[in-house]
Amino acid sequence: MQKPAKAETVTLRHLADGIAERHGVPKNQTNAILTGMVETITGHLKRGRRVRFTGLGILQVRKRPARMGRNPATGEVIKIKASKKIAFRAAKDLKEAI
Repeated sequence: MQKPAKAETVTLRHLADGIAERHGVPKNQTNAILTGMVETITGHLKRGRRVRFTGLGILQVRKRPARMGRNPATGEVIKIKASKKIAFRAAKDLKEAI
């Protein structure tokens, strides 16, 4: 049985390099812009706002209530604290493109 090929990871730097080449802007400038964008998005999510990228999707923070769970090693019942998670909902255009 053959293992599926491992997907290549694209980093913020790869994105910055691609934008720099496409628009003729210095790589360090596009890297700084994208880093600033990530910081801005993080700030909005911390304040409980949704961030919408047209054609890509929506990022938002969802609250998970406290709940009971089990320790898989021992089977012991444990209490899991309430938490927050970041959820991404893909846009229709992105779903159709893939």
